[in-house]
Amino acid sequence: MYLEHFKLNSFPFTLTPNTDFYCELPTHEGVFNVLMVTVQSGEGFIKVIGEVGTGKTILCRRLLNELPGDYVTAYIPNPDLTPEGLRKALAHELDIEFDNDIDQHALLELIMAKLLEQHQNNKKVVLVIDEAQALSVECLEAVRLLTNLETESTKLLQVVLFAQPELEEMLNTHQLRQLRQRITFSCSLAPISQNDMRNYLAHRLVVAGHTYDNIFTPKARVLLYKASQGLPRLINVLCHKALLAAFGKGHQVVTKHDMLAAIKDTDLNYGAPKSHGWQKVVVALIMGAVAVGVAWKWQVIKGLV
Repeated sequence: MYLEHFKLNSFPFTLTPNTDFYCELPTHEGVFNVLMVTVQSGEGFIKVIGEVGTGKTILCRRLLNELPGDYVTAYIPNPDLTPEGLRKALAHELDIEFDNDIDQHALLELIMAKLLEQHQNNKKVVLVIDEAQALSVECLEAVRLLTNLETESTKLLQVVLFAQPELEEMLNTHQLRQLRQRITFSCSLAPISQNDMRNYLAHRLVVAGHTYDNIFTPKARVLLYKASQGLPRLINVLCHKALLAAFGKGHQVVTKHDMLAAIKDTDLNYGAPKSHGWQKVVVALIMGAVAVGVAWKWQVIKGLV
């Protein structure tokens, strides 16, 4: 509801990992460049570790979008699967037809044949798994065994894992030592700096169509960074709520008071709204719309008198 009020074409701080809003921040660009180099060098296993809300998924989507045409990608966004389910998900991503009750050995043969076919067509296959910390030990072992599929000179399947730090704990266990040794490159995605946050806000506002001064006052940005600790997801949650609060009061900019209202309405431990948060947002929207409507009608009446 605040788009017209702030002269925006779209919502700038949604939680959807839209790559149109991707901001080339130093932390993200450094990891992305490593990913592109390591994938193109044919490394078997690569992992990217980042805390909740650091921007792993949008980085994952960018990798999928920007790999050259000689790459075939298989993307598994929700890996809460059995080893059998994981292999079937990979087969689906590779457009392999099979009966649902297929024997696992037969399915592996179909996957192997498909990978060899892609190799003969000068295509490289990359399996990208998001939220990889949700993989069971058995699934991680199944992924490792998939990377055993190779010719005499090259791997037929590369794997990129995007995960929270819990994956590191799993990999440090004795039973996953073979997989740990297979990981040739590991990157960490850190929270963004305060200066980078200012660039991040400006970038997303411009992409959303804003061409005026920064909507957020300096004091609002200080509060935002302190509350979000530089986590992009929390920044988006707080900015969206602060814009709603400012709109409800008829403000043209987001003040520290608007930001404080957003912070109070957010569970900063998890970056998710409190159970009653959306009720507050709805009330704020209704009150804001009423206030703006009444003010507009009063201006019309004054003009007629």
